[in-house]
Amino acid sequence: MSDSILIAGPRALPATAAAAPTRWQRLARDRALGVLRRLRSGAIRLVERGRDERLGDPDGPFGTVELHVHEPVFWSALALHGNIGAGEAFVAGHWSTPDLVALLRLLVRDRDVLLGVEGAWAALPLRLLRRLAHWRRRNHRAGSARNITSHYDLGDELFAHFLDPTMTYSSAWFETPEQSLADAQRAKLRRLCRLVDLAPGDRLLEIGTGWGSLACCAAAEFGARVTTTTISPNQFAAARQRVQAAGLADRVELRQQDYRDLDGTFDKVLSCEMIEAVGARYLPTYLRTCAARLRPGGVLGLQAITIKDQYYAAALREVDYIQRHVFPGSFIPSVTAITAAATQHTDLRLVRLEDFGPHYATTLQRWRETVERDPAPFLQRDPTGGLLRAWRFYFAYCEAGFRERNVAVCHLRFERSG
Repeated sequence: MSDSILIAGPRALPATAAAAPTRWQRLARDRALGVLRRLRSGAIRLVERGRDERLGDPDGPFGTVELHVHEPVFWSALALHGNIGAGEAFVAGHWSTPDLVALLRLLVRDRDVLLGVEGAWAALPLRLLRRLAHWRRRNHRAGSARNITSHYDLGDELFAHFLDPTMTYSSAWFETPEQSLADAQRAKLRRLCRLVDLAPGDRLLEIGTGWGSLACCAAAEFGARVTTTTISPNQFAAARQRVQAAGLADRVELRQQDYRDLDGTFDKVLSCEMIEAVGARYLPTYLRTCAARLRPGGVLGLQAITIKDQYYAAALREVDYIQRHVFPGSFIPSVTAITAAATQHTDLRLVRLEDFGPHYATTLQRWRETVERDPAPFLQRDPTGGLLRAWRFYFAYCEAGFRERNVAVCHLRFERSG
């Protein structure tokens, strides 16, 4: 069984039944409040045990955002575990807010202030332990299979609850703000196919099948002959059913195979939000594999979540809530990291890049609103609400990052020398 909070629920911080704060919790609180008073982009209205105070600048662009602390263990969790502790405490019900995205955006905007809260010397041993745990989840062949299972063994019914009917679990492309999620996902799939100039008869390799939506689009709408691979047994079985139901079994070959074990030569390669799952250590291997599978003159298209170049090196040294509880073993590359690895290890050349990060913020908002509008499937699995809060925090945490442009999502077109 996975230790992911998205699956197992809030085990890291058991409820304390409104216990009185310990001396350490009071010290952690005093330190955090001293730092949060330096917020520039807005203020936090802190409501706790009958007290009500404001921290920061209420004239900032975010105005005042409320934070209700229900248990003093929140403060020690924040001091010792940073954003991981804050997320775990939210899932455990130790704090709440009427506007989770706004609060997280404020903290992302004033990132330098937040680092002051997380920088306590007492947290250093725990940070080193988290890095060790993350290293142990590295993406060699066995590790990749385990990490994929850690996210996808929840069962298709929960994913189907918030995803569109194509079951596309990646950023959509909204051609208009009012466009439905389903239409925006279909628009994204077509844009990916056009990114590599997909044409009838092209031999296409897709790395990372998901639930099969891109493979079906490429075969049905663009006439490609598709080979697609995944290491998720659950998604392999579901994608096979979808391909057969669409009458595309003669045009789509499904493989349950690690990308490093692929063979064959293809005209085009597409990979949608797979690069984040390979891990920084294996980025050169992944790109070498993509290049090796392309014929001379072939085209590689990537949809990749990326982090600001200025934050990439620091991010490699830390483990955040997403790596700990959502996608173990993952990393977010920068554009420079991708292009540098391609330059040093392949003959691929970047010829086009398009950043559409705001579309991911809207995608996450649509997923989150669906869950909040109808939380029944999550509450049926966990009546305590911990599972629901885990997914709410996951979506809001990511949405805040995309809205603040700390992270982006890009379409990249690489061409192989011909």
